Parts: sequence; structure tokens; C-alpha cells
Amino acid sequence: MYAQFSIADQLPEIDNAVNFQKCLIVGNLMMISSLMIVAFCIAITFGFEESFSIGAQVSAHIATIVFAGLLKIGYVLRCVALHAFGAKVF
Repeated sequence: MYAQFSIADQLPEIDNAVNFQKCLIVGNLMMISSLMIVAFCIAITFGFEESFSIGAQVSAHIATIVFAGLLKIGYVLRCVALHAFGAKVF
């Protein structure tokens, strides 16, 4: 089987299995880090807006959009890797 956050010892017998494993790891890490940053930016923007300057709030709004896009790219990377490994459900 394949590992989610490290290179597995035994990979399926497919072409470029190591590359797909790396794609899965990068996708997972990108999703986790992007989700944490988006949550932090939403907290700045809507939860604690009185504690931050207008510049920080504008930056948090922009970062929310950018990192939400990176979250989606991470999910696509993960789906590509899992499809290559033969998974039917993502």
C-alpha cells in the first residue's frame, strides 16, 4: 500500500510509483498547511478584527483567497496520486 506522509517501503508495481507517492505527500502537506493558514486568516478577518490594523485585515482577506486556491491544488495533486494508485474513492 502507500503511505500518506512518508515514502512507503512497498509501492504498487506501476510506472513512476515513487513520483506518485511524492505527489500524494506534497498534496497532503499542502492541504494541511493551506487549511491552517486559511483558518488563521479567517480568524483575523472576522473573529478578531478589532485587534488588527486595516492593512493586516486586507492582507488576511487576500491570503484567504490565495491559500484557498492552494488548498484546491493540493487536493488535485492528492486525487491524481490516488487515481494512479488505483483508488476509486478520493
